[in-house]
Amino acid sequence: MIPLATLYYLLCYAWQRLPEPAVLQATEAAPFHRPLELLTQMLLHAAGQLLRTGLPLAFISNQQEVSELRGRIELALTLGRGLLPQGRAVCTFDELSPNQPLHQLLAGTLAALAPHPGLPLALRRQVSQLRRRLPAAVQPLAPAAPVFAALRRQRLAASGAFLLHICELIYETALPAPAEDGRGRFADFRRDERLMARLFEQAVRNFYRHEQRQYRVFTETITWQAEAANAQDMSLLPTMLTDTTLESPARKIILDTKYYAAALRPRYDQPRLIAPHLYQLYAYLQNLRPAPGQALEGILLYPAATAAVDVRYTLGGHPVRIVTLDLHQPWPGIAAALLGLVAG
Repeated sequence: MIPLATLYYLLCYAWQRLPEPAVLQATEAAPFHRPLELLTQMLLHAAGQLLRTGLPLAFISNQQEVSELRGRIELALTLGRGLLPQGRAVCTFDELSPNQPLHQLLAGTLAALAPHPGLPLALRRQVSQLRRRLPAAVQPLAPAAPVFAALRRQRLAASGAFLLHICELIYETALPAPAEDGRGRFADFRRDERLMARLFEQAVRNFYRHEQRQYRVFTETITWQAEAANAQDMSLLPTMLTDTTLESPARKIILDTKYYAAALRPRYDQPRLIAPHLYQLYAYLQNLRPAPGQALEGILLYPAATAAVDVRYTLGGHPVRIVTLDLHQPWPGIAAALLGLVAG
């Protein structure tokens, strides 16, 4: 499994947040043994920054029985309760409050972490201390899939989106699943290949967005170079969407990340490249039409788990490289290797 220090960098780049020295120093001062400890420290640091600047306020609609008129009088409710002779009324009004869904989710996540047996006592105490710093008006909201879905539809600021990502990963990997959920839980989510594949892909793509200026970095839908007697049949073709496309006036690189235990598989007692991965990249290269004067090439990138691989071919007239990335080396070496892949 990859070191937790490397996992921290991957999470930061995947969630478009540059690594922060304060978190790195905290990991060095008290080395973590589980990803949950790392996620909790990231949550504490991000939430602490938010509290230092003050929780953003928003207008929240309230309906209360009041003695002084505010906002709109709810006449039916007021008359139904016989409040007018008492000099009271039910009013609906807006007021500025920190009791927003994201802050409620943060409070609910901290409440779930405070007694969590997977955290050391010192970290649980820090969680409890941060909970007490939240305004009393913020009502905890238990983490749940519909909550995350609703918040993802909002256009959160970068700091809010980062908090949401952390809370969601904690929920997905460390908190008890509802009985009807049916999702499996990994004691260490680094063993979850589907989750790590998603994080690895996002981290690599955002690393190139932040750390180099030679290429424009994006994901790209490739159109099939195909024809059909019935035009409607074209809609049956599968979508070709690149993990990462890096484009400059002179080069276009299709980079596909594959988070697999090995880049090679045995076949007839001989190691072989993984055929579907190579076929997929080949299809991308054959159907893509680069700009005039633009060289097109492909890269398959794997984490180095069992053996290092670095082979080059020319397939269909395009350079193709299949290479592994050693995630067990210190981050400066990983960053240099990623930049070296697209140098030139």
